[in-house]
Amino acid sequence: MSGRYDGPVIDPHHHLWDLKLGRHPWLEKAQASGEDIVFGSLAPLLRDYGIDDYRADAARQNVIASVHVEAGWSLVYPLEESRWLDGLDRSSGVAHRYIARVPLDGPDALRLLETEAENSNVVGIRDILSWHPDAAKRFDPRPHRMSDPAWRAGLAHATRLGLVFDLMLYPWQMDEALALVGDFPGTLFVLNHGGSPVDRTQEGMALWRRGLRALGKAPNVRLKISDLVAYDHVWTLESLRPVIEHCLDCFGPARAMFASDFPVAGLHASFDEVYEVFRTVAAEFSLDEQRALFFATANDTYRLGIADLAEARRDCHV
Repeated sequence: MSGRYDGPVIDPHHHLWDLKLGRHPWLEKAQASGEDIVFGSLAPLLRDYGIDDYRADAARQNVIASVHVEAGWSLVYPLEESRWLDGLDRSSGVAHRYIARVPLDGPDALRLLETEAENSNVVGIRDILSWHPDAAKRFDPRPHRMSDPAWRAGLAHATRLGLVFDLMLYPWQMDEALALVGDFPGTLFVLNHGGSPVDRTQEGMALWRRGLRALGKAPNVRLKISDLVAYDHVWTLESLRPVIEHCLDCFGPARAMFASDFPVAGLHASFDEVYEVFRTVAAEFSLDEQRALFFATANDTYRLGIADLAEARRDCHV
C-alpha cells in the first residue's frame, strides 16, 4: 500500500444548469410528471446547479479543474450550451473544458461539429447511445445507432476535427461498441460511468464484466469511473469496490479516470462520499498510478494542459 492520494484532482465529468432558461427538457418533464428514470427520482435535481453549487460540493476534494459534460440541453437550441458556459465565470477551473452535445446523425451535424470545434474550450462530443428495452430506462429512443452509416459519418467528421467522443451506453450494447471502436482506430473514445452496470443480477454483471474486458483491450478507449451509485442505490464501500477493481483491471490507471457526475450522483451519495470510495480503493495502487486516476489521465485525454506540479518537482530532483 502506498498511502492515499492527496494531490490535485481533475473532475472530468459533471454538469451545470440554470432551469430558468428552459433548456433542459428531461428535467422539465420530470418536474411536470414526477417520473423516475434509471437513476431513480429526479426530484432533488430540480433546482439550478451552478459553479458555486459545484464548488461547495467539491470544496474538500482539491478539485483544481473540471470538464463539463453536456447536460441534455434542448436540441431546439444547438450550440447554446457551449456559449452559455463561455459566459460563466470559470476562473476557479470549474468547466475548464466542455464536452458538447451534437446528434451525429442530425441533418446539420457537420456544421454544428465544425462550429463547436472552433471553440477552444470544446474538446469533445457526447451523443448518448444508451438504449434500453424498458422505455423508462432509455436515453436514446433508437437502438443500433452505432451501426448507422449516417451516424458514423458524423463521428468520422468529429474525429477529423480532433474531438474526443464520450461514449455512453449499456452493457448489452458493448459488442456493437467493440465493432465501432475497431472501425474507428483514430478516434479517442471515453466510456462513461464505468460502462453503466445497471443490471445487478448475476447474469447482468457477468455481461458487463465480459463487455468491459473486451473494450479494455482496445487501445483507443479510455474509461471514466463515475456515478456507480446510480446503479447501486444501497451501495457500500464493499459493494462498489469489486466494480471499481474490475474497471481498473480492464483499463489500468493510465487509461482510467475518476469522475463525480455531479449533481446526478448526488441523488445517492455526497461528493465527499464518492471521492472517499475512490481514494480508499485507489490506495492499493502506487502514488503515480493514483495520480493518473485522479489527475493525469483526464489532463491528457481532454487536453487540459494543466501542469502537474508534483511531477515537475520530482523531475527537478532526478
